[in-house]
Amino acid sequence: MSYNCQVAEKQLKDKWFTDAEAVMNQKMNRKEIKEGGKSVILFIGDGMSLVTVTAARILQGQLKGNTGEENQLTWDKFPFTGLSKTYNVDQQVPDSAGTATAFLTGVKTDAGIIGLNENAVRSNCAASKDTEVHSILKLAKSAGLSVGIVVTARVTHATPGSSYAHCPERNWEATVPEEEASHGCIDIAQQLINYQKENGGIDVVLGGGRRNFIPNTQNDLEYPNTKGRRTDNRDLIQEWRNLNLKNSAYVWNTSDFNAIDPKKTDHLFGLFEPSHMQYEYQRNKGPSGEPSIAEMTRKAIQILEKNPKGYFLLVESGRIDHGHHAGKAYRALTDAVAMDEAVAVAEKLTEENKTLIVVTSDHGHTMTMSGYPKRGNPIFGLSGMVGQYGKPYTTLGYANGPGAWEDGSPRPDLTNVNVANPEYLQQAVTKLSSETHDGTDVGIYAKGPFAHLYTGVVEQNYIFFPMAKALCLDPSKAGQQQCSHNAASGIK
Repeated sequence: MSYNCQVAEKQLKDKWFTDAEAVMNQKMNRKEIKEGGKSVILFIGDGMSLVTVTAARILQGQLKGNTGEENQLTWDKFPFTGLSKTYNVDQQVPDSAGTATAFLTGVKTDAGIIGLNENAVRSNCAASKDTEVHSILKLAKSAGLSVGIVVTARVTHATPGSSYAHCPERNWEATVPEEEASHGCIDIAQQLINYQKENGGIDVVLGGGRRNFIPNTQNDLEYPNTKGRRTDNRDLIQEWRNLNLKNSAYVWNTSDFNAIDPKKTDHLFGLFEPSHMQYEYQRNKGPSGEPSIAEMTRKAIQILEKNPKGYFLLVESGRIDHGHHAGKAYRALTDAVAMDEAVAVAEKLTEENKTLIVVTSDHGHTMTMSGYPKRGNPIFGLSGMVGQYGKPYTTLGYANGPGAWEDGSPRPDLTNVNVANPEYLQQAVTKLSSETHDGTDVGIYAKGPFAHLYTGVVEQNYIFFPMAKALCLDPSKAGQQQCSHNAASGIK
């Protein structure tokens, strides 16, 4: 590139200048992939606000021994980015059930609703009849593709549940109230097993949530003092085993998981905790522990990619959200960094012209990053400034949550507090037992077939459509693919 005005030689050779020019040239030479692909991998960072992305980027860089700000997460390098508006039909600040239904089905709905449209009434089975909407996972399966879910939350939780279930209450994971059950509602765990029975089901299911699949009279294998949550005396894990699916295996610890040969496995069901999986920094990495989100992603891709027609894989880092709710930024950010490792694995195992990879979030959280800390300041550290009353404050804080101090009490002095402790509770403004979501837009990062369609500010339900196009799926023609892979323009 040439410059007509008199730009000093020092400016032309400045590293910031030359680096930015190189990025521009790279973008100018970037080609859009406008042909149908073979697979789609959707990564959801639950609660991963833009502030969370920024802080996780810095944390990862600092863990590498750098200042952090210059670091790039894997998805930071994706060629196309946009923003998603996250509100539910009935709420300005959303919940995860309504948001997941939006990006998985193309239809916005109310908070607390899974796989149903906005005409459904929360917790009311009779009023929610005939409101089902079908997910991209189900459309892909009906067209003969392989499908999978990898989550660090319970596999019956809001986001994964929205990929296969239809339920007017997200909390009916293991049981449905008797009155509602009389109207035909089925709990989410049972719907997962029913889907396996009726449609060949989900080829790979990995996450937490054993308690929702075993009766409340049965002890958990790993935690003998913990019992199941089912009141119908059904052992759904055993029912899955009894299906005798071809080349199938059930696993519940790292040792069993590592023993799985993806070349010889077509159906894998893994439940590694009674409830959610452990936070990454607390995860037992030994044989009796549980695999990382990156390890689960790798195994899932290796199993699913054997299908010549392609696959759809949903990967959710659910515990980013839980770390924020607890008011503990360390938990949220270390899980975000772990998800980046999973995205890197997916990128390495796939080809850009065949696989669309999308990274986004369902909603944000109230964590802020503020003050004027020097570059390279520890992301969990004090900001280097003090308030009007002479007390320091951290770079990261929350608008609400358990870290607020009692009414009438002075703000605690953090001078001698180890604010980098993983269990440190960031200070908050409004006292709540659990920090809340926020209603801000979240990022969309994409690469692969039709990734160029993820630009600008879009409604969250829009996220569904480029994914369907990349898989050549026409929602109006279930069970069919409307193009040949890498040879046509996708759905018309």
